[in-house]
Amino acid sequence: MVAVRPGDAETALARRDPGKSVVLIFGPDTGLVHERAQGLVRRAVPDAHDPFALVRLEGDDISSDPRRLIDETSTIGLFGGERVVWVRAGSRNIVPALQPVLAGRCDALVVVEAGDLKKGAPLRALCENAPNALAIACYADSDRDLSRLVDSMMAEAGLTIDRDARDLLVSLIGGDRLASRGEIAKLILYAQGQQRVSREDVRTIVGDASALALDDVVDSALAGETREALAALAKAMGAATRPDAVLGSLLRALTALHPMTLAVASGASPDQVVGSARPPVHFSRKAKMEKALRALDPERCMKALLAVDDAVLAARRNAPLAPAICERVVLQVAQQAGRGKR
Repeated sequence: MVAVRPGDAETALARRDPGKSVVLIFGPDTGLVHERAQGLVRRAVPDAHDPFALVRLEGDDISSDPRRLIDETSTIGLFGGERVVWVRAGSRNIVPALQPVLAGRCDALVVVEAGDLKKGAPLRALCENAPNALAIACYADSDRDLSRLVDSMMAEAGLTIDRDARDLLVSLIGGDRLASRGEIAKLILYAQGQQRVSREDVRTIVGDASALALDDVVDSALAGETREALAALAKAMGAATRPDAVLGSLLRALTALHPMTLAVASGASPDQVVGSARPPVHFSRKAKMEKALRALDPERCMKALLAVDDAVLAARRNAPLAPAICERVVLQVAQQAGRGKR
């Protein structure tokens, strides 16, 4: 079988065996699929606008006319050099068009760009089992992959990024390579004229600003930081965050915090409880979470939880007063935690 492990994909593409005439690139990360297909084509064809060297075909078209692909791969380039046929697979079966290409000699390179193909899918199985084909799966970037991508793009732009800024950036991107590149490029554009990218730059530009503002409201309120909580609430409201979203986020946080306060009451230290939390607490929130566990015992936490629960219902019943209800309960929770600091 000629299935390439995801971790070996970049090496396999950079050092492609000329005997592999068909390269299938597929997976759920469509941005990474397209980026790798595009990179392979660029390495094979210096001028992507040369119609004699590069032919683009739609999978649905060659499904209707399977001979079209073998005709294109048999054509000799006008000025010599490797000829590339770039196929974008669609919803229809293109296996009958690829089979004759794999069965005989092929002097062209066929790059097939496809979506998420399950194991055993006809197109994937054909390329994984053909000795003259490669099948490369593209899955969502790991944190390590994203860190490398961030460092690479920053270096190309002549910028450096603080470690905590990079960690925050990595936590906000991923899932699709092109979308990740777009967010990093937006940050780079914002940072033009300075040498370093800070955590505040990331918070200002990348990802869901309202979600970050919500975290600030919740973390500051639970830590008993009244002034910071109200400032974060004003910022969240300025980002068009709904009061019920703030209250819902605070309610979920208190629900998750209550069993943690019980663990602390049983003798565990706040840092031990936060360190063993599942799902893990993001590094940027650990300090305030530990502060919250020192401020709220189980009784205070439950009292705050019930107050927020009542506020959620009140805000839904009286939408015009929801912002005032939200501000009041955030202030109440922060003061409750502030009185319990130890």
